[in-house]
Amino acid sequence: MGLGAIGGFVAHRLAESGAAVSALARGATLAAVRADGLVLRDAADPEVGRAVALPVAERAADLGVQDLVVLTVKTTALASVPDSIAPLLGPHTAVLSAMNGVPWWFFHGLPGPWRGTRLDATDPGGVLAAAIDPSRVVGCVVHMAASCPAPGVVRQAFGERFIVGEPGGAQTPRLAAVADLLRAARLEVEVTPAIELAVWLKLWGNMTMNPISALTGATMDRILDDPLVRRFASNAMAEAAAIGERIGLPIAMTPDERHVITRKLGAVRTSMLQDVEARRPVELDALVGSVSEMGRRVGVDTPSIDALLGLTRLFARTRGLGG
Repeated sequence: MGLGAIGGFVAHRLAESGAAVSALARGATLAAVRADGLVLRDAADPEVGRAVALPVAERAADLGVQDLVVLTVKTTALASVPDSIAPLLGPHTAVLSAMNGVPWWFFHGLPGPWRGTRLDATDPGGVLAAAIDPSRVVGCVVHMAASCPAPGVVRQAFGERFIVGEPGGAQTPRLAAVADLLRAARLEVEVTPAIELAVWLKLWGNMTMNPISALTGATMDRILDDPLVRRFASNAMAEAAAIGERIGLPIAMTPDERHVITRKLGAVRTSMLQDVEARRPVELDALVGSVSEMGRRVGVDTPSIDALLGLTRLFARTRGLGG
């Protein structure tokens, strides 16, 4: 569900492995996959695409109940999910949540007073949790870069690491089955008892690199090579680390140590920069608004995060890109 860069990549790999895969799509993507199949240009062969045929539909009712729903929609499209996902869900259907930012199920398995917290930034009114009960969810954090150069075509740049885990850390048969399925699709899979920490660690870098790249048009290497911008990103990350401490997700590295890892990736165009260039709505609430809201909830001041949120929100609104 969500046949963009990540969803298309996963669907293609699963189909190649022999899994029975179907997909939801709309508009040009639906037409392209029906006509020519889903095309993947992977890192090993970036110029030549491989097409796979798979059932694709615009309405979930045309596909019916599934064993596993891989949810890879942009967070800006999550509002449409509650009305469309129900026909896919049977009594035992699992939902693999593989999206950016703080997901609606993030606090479901956390111990202590924050367990079950709902954020307005990611699930206003609780409609997502009502449509997809967190008990269905297997969490997934994706570490890869990909893009869609044309409808129904996915180009993998690098990486194929998928971290999966049950909210709360349980080791369950369905988690093992999901991990086996992804490994059969030649993905690099790590099973973790701390999926919330994996989500938080990825967000820790994304919450600065993505909006800064959207504002400036710069790739990640240029962002980190500017000492003033790097310091601003570090200040925002320090605020987020303090939030993590309050909710039981401490980060065992400094912002500068994380910058070293990020800088090695080179001239990466973030997903938010790609969205700006394609004039698509930006995923600001899930990546930045959620962290700002968490700061208010736990009593951590977030002046740098709030400045980044305000500037990027205004940037997006003046260009008709949401926010």
